[in-house]
Order: sequence, then structure tokens, then C-alpha cells
Amino acid sequence: MKPIYLDYAATTPVDPRVAAAMAPYLTERFGNASSVHSFGQEAREAVERARAQIAAALGAAPDEVVFTSGATEADNFALFGVAEALRERGRHVVVSAVEHHAVLEPAHVLAARGFEVTVLPVDGAGRVDPDAVRRALRPDTILVSVMHANNEIGTIQPVAEIGRLTRERGVCFHCDAAQTFGLLPIDVDALGVDLLALSAHKRYGPKGVGALYIRRGTPLVRFLHGGSQERNRRAGTLNVPAIVGFGEAVRIALAEREAEVARLRRLRDRLIAGLLALEGARLNGHPTERLPGNVNVSFRGADSESLLLALDLQGIAASSGSACTAGSLEPSHVLSAIGLAPEEAAGTLRFSLGRWTGEAEVDRVLEVMPAVLATVRGAFVA
Repeated sequence: MKPIYLDYAATTPVDPRVAAAMAPYLTERFGNASSVHSFGQEAREAVERARAQIAAALGAAPDEVVFTSGATEADNFALFGVAEALRERGRHVVVSAVEHHAVLEPAHVLAARGFEVTVLPVDGAGRVDPDAVRRALRPDTILVSVMHANNEIGTIQPVAEIGRLTRERGVCFHCDAAQTFGLLPIDVDALGVDLLALSAHKRYGPKGVGALYIRRGTPLVRFLHGGSQERNRRAGTLNVPAIVGFGEAVRIALAEREAEVARLRRLRDRLIAGLLALEGARLNGHPTERLPGNVNVSFRGADSESLLLALDLQGIAASSGSACTAGSLEPSHVLSAIGLAPEEAAGTLRFSLGRWTGEAEVDRVLEVMPAVLATVRGAFVA
């Protein structure tokens, strides 16, 4: 039986159309985009086409998009860049408790450097209360960072409401949109964000490339030093094939988004309903305001590692949460933040559906889960 991949939130396969668009820039169109000769100019034109595609998808200007090695670098760039640029104005930063580690770890570093970091709690569905953001803002607050949607439980945050608050107070607002870009509509003006982190490999593009949207006028000190690439904002030779792939992945995603989102929601709801019919199952995350392909369920009396191994033996690939913390013995910080006890969090699975998920894959999961649960619970009790 063909293996079933249900871990699209961790990474996605490169769409064959994306790979075809990238191929020429790995061989005959190999020029350095900073070179002045025809090889370089051909590469530069390809980069700028991709930049324009990504900017248009955001409702932004092309010169507001800076290419990075991925969303992790973009998040780091945003936090450290704003902190360094505005450290004389204030040293207070606000983040949510369910941010990706690419935001939480830089926040911890800033705290060690003398900044004060306020960590906002979330409700039982994983959502940040905009009023909590309003109460956290102070005269010395220089940055708020709240993600668009959570990578583990799929909850979509009220980003536009938070953006209105930060704009009223003149505070920089950063948002990690790695899980939503190309899947949910994003307009940077409607959301009120000043900085937005993006990733290609979450939307059927290549790994190793992402971008940071930087609103014109946003104070930001460069993160990498070296050459003057990206209008002197991010040093390093541009990864032309990957950038081309990123642009093509975005083009395809936007063209197919409406149909894909409707299909994913239908499959997601079918899988959720089937899993919740099993004894001791509970859904994590918001019941409706969640990513179209995200299913996060905890099973009482089981442990995630054993469930994942048992599913893998059935040819089904899932996860217990963020791929960045795989192998950790600590409970997920996201599940802890929404109030799950360690024993509840211990039996959590995340199924994330994608472009090549169909009804047969969902039906297969529902077919094997009762036996998988019974086996794991039996071993867990013993």
C-alpha cells in the first residue's frame, strides 16, 4: 500500500510545476543575481519577478519584500532588528505564549540582553485576546509578535484586531505567517502588520528560502552583514533557483486556493468527526477558526510516540506537534498554554492535510485508528 503523508504542516513536497520552473536556474541560467553581465541580469530579472509575485499576494510593494533563508531567519530578523533599532526608545517586547520557537527563542535572548518580555496567555482554544494585548502595551513597548495561525493546533489569531491596537499606539507589529501564506487571504494593510515572516516549503516550494515583509518606514537594523544585497538589508548571495520556486509556488497557491481550501476543510471536518467518535478523544484548537488542513487530537491513556510508531507501521506519517521539537521529552508549550495537563498532552497527534490528501487517505486513518489505539493503550496500561 502506498504510504500516506499527513504531516504537511511540517513540510510539503515540491510541486512538480515548481520544480520545472526552478530547473533552468540550476543549470543554464546559473548567474549570480548581483553580477552586471547578461547571466547575472537574467538571474536578477527572475528574482524580481518572484518578488513581485510574492508582494502582490500580500498587497505590498515589491521593495517591501526581503528574501531570507526561511521563516526562522525572518522571525529572528524582525525581533532582533526592531530591538536594535529602537532600544533607546524602549525595551519592552510582547509575544504570545503559543509562538513558534523561532519567535520565542529570540525573545528569550532579548530578555537575557536586558529587554523585558511579556508573554501573553491564550484561551483554551489557543487564541490571544486583543484586550490582553491592549493591557500589555506600555509607553516603552517597541514590538508585538503574534502569529497568524498556530502550527500545532491550527488556531487562527485575531491579527487584524491586534494590528489596529498596535497602529493606534505606534508600536511595531510582527506576525509569523509561515502556516497561512498562500492558504489564507493576507493583506498587510488590512491586518495592520509591519513585519510578516514567510516560508516557501510550507506551500509546495523548496526548503531554504523565505521572506520578510518590511513595511516602508519600519525601523529595522540589518541582521546579516556582508554584501549589499537586498537593498543593503540582508547580505548573502541570492538563492535564485529557490526564489524562483517560491514565486511559482505562490502563483499556483493563489490560483488554486479557493478550491483547495474548500476541499481541505471538508476532509478536515470528516477526519475530526471520525476521531472524536473514538473513546477518550478531544480536539485541540479552535473548532472553526483553524487552518483548513489541521487536525490536532489528544487521546486519553495513550502516548504520542507509540501512536506515531504504530501509525508508521501502517504506512501513515503524522506528528505530535512541531517538527522543530520532535524528540523532546517536554510537553508541547502550545498544549500547556491551552491548559492541557501533561498526561493529556502526552497522547496528542497532529494530522495535517495537504494538496495530495484525498478521501481514501482520511478513510484509511479512521480505519486503523481503533486498533492502533487499543494496542497502544494496552501497552501503556501494562
